[in-house]
Amino acid sequence: MSVALQLGIIVGYLVIALAVGLVAYRLTDRTAEDFYLASRTLGTVVLLFTTFATLLSAFTFFAGPNIAYAQGPEWILVMGLMDGIIFAVLWYVVGYKQWLLGQQYGYVTLGEMLGDRFGSRWLRGIVAGVSLLWLFPYVMLQQVGAGTALEALTDGAVSYAAGAGLITAFMILYVVVAGMRGIAWTDTLQGAFMLVTTWVALLWVLAAVGGPGAATEALASNPDTGGFLSLGSGYYTPQWMLSTAIVIGFGVAMFPQVNQRFFAAGSETVLKRSFVLWPILCVLLFVPSFMLGAWAAGLEVAVPEGANVLPLVLAEFTPTWFAALVIAGAMAAMMSSSDSMLLSGSSYFTRDLYRPFVERDLSDRREDLLARGGVVIFASAAFVASLQRPATLFELGDAAFSGFAQLALPVVLALYWRKITRAGITTGVLVSQLFYISSLFVATVPGSYLGWSAGLVGMGLGLVVTVVVSLLTSPAAAERRAIYFDRLGAD
Repeated sequence: MSVALQLGIIVGYLVIALAVGLVAYRLTDRTAEDFYLASRTLGTVVLLFTTFATLLSAFTFFAGPNIAYAQGPEWILVMGLMDGIIFAVLWYVVGYKQWLLGQQYGYVTLGEMLGDRFGSRWLRGIVAGVSLLWLFPYVMLQQVGAGTALEALTDGAVSYAAGAGLITAFMILYVVVAGMRGIAWTDTLQGAFMLVTTWVALLWVLAAVGGPGAATEALASNPDTGGFLSLGSGYYTPQWMLSTAIVIGFGVAMFPQVNQRFFAAGSETVLKRSFVLWPILCVLLFVPSFMLGAWAAGLEVAVPEGANVLPLVLAEFTPTWFAALVIAGAMAAMMSSSDSMLLSGSSYFTRDLYRPFVERDLSDRREDLLARGGVVIFASAAFVASLQRPATLFELGDAAFSGFAQLALPVVLALYWRKITRAGITTGVLVSQLFYISSLFVATVPGSYLGWSAGLVGMGLGLVVTVVVSLLTSPAAAERRAIYFDRLGAD
């Protein structure tokens, strides 16, 4: 099959997604709330799948199978089981409270909510700035994933830069045109498409190698991978598994594109049904994709350094047209993550940075136009940075999850603890962020402590600092109106 036909399958799929966005554009009000939250009208299926699709990124389709290929299938326990349960709990603990507040006070962003809670535009700006800081590497992650996937699929006929540029162009067009309504609709289709193609890919590969028994036997008999079938292999220590699961689970709840979906639910029933179904969806997708990576190690699929295992195992055991179709699904996953991230990032910039610090009387129409322009600038900057390939897919994703996780515990305290103060939450957020950033860039700050990751240690540090400073300080006058948070929490 020619490269042109492979690209035709992938580009054709992306064009269909763009067409859905154009239809949604015709039904979208020209207001910021509709652009960001689809006027808070999402139903159960759409809310569940748009949240599902926006999280299923290059980290899932490429970094996850790569880890399973290198270290064994226990990665399923981290991402497929523990994280599914942790995030489902947080969906209720954080999401339900945010939904109540959003319904009553019209909040669009996390920073807007916290700024009002503590009467502080500076806290609002800090939360937005931190969120945009960690959003940047995760957008880069999608572009790096797309570039490497197309380069591998076409044996280098399509360069890394061209592949990354292709998905960047489509996600800019899509977000600028569609807004949340179009993204939610297409995410629903893409989520279903990803589930189906991933399971078909798994069954196709297993049929080609003689079934799951033969694939597992090959894994067990290979001296390099025999240990993959026993718990505790590789770097899957209890500390590493728990650290990673907790950091990713809490980090997901603070991702702007996920957190804003808590505000977008059409009703309380929609929100509660969605979090119950969430762990099931996680298992249904993560099991086949990660097992393909693990079995590929036993089947001795050659994976060059820096390459992704999933496109290579598909090229080895499935027809070229089907491999291109699955990669189209992976590209859809990357676009469904990127479009939501860009949309949320633009709302954090316009509502939490530009409006309070530059133009307080910003009209809805002007905000809508500014948000669409911000999408172009942010995506283009991430694309330029992605051309440098600064880190592996896992390293980029892990840094983003851990960075966002530093926000989680102070936010939970802000939602439920009456004694928290503006000084407490501000100090807690800043200290934990500075600690985690130092662990990445300062050689003298360790990346782990007795096996526990710096991301998890930073979360604990932020919690302690928030509590201690809050107990030592008194609420400012502007914070006293925050009693409505406590009343809503009692409902």
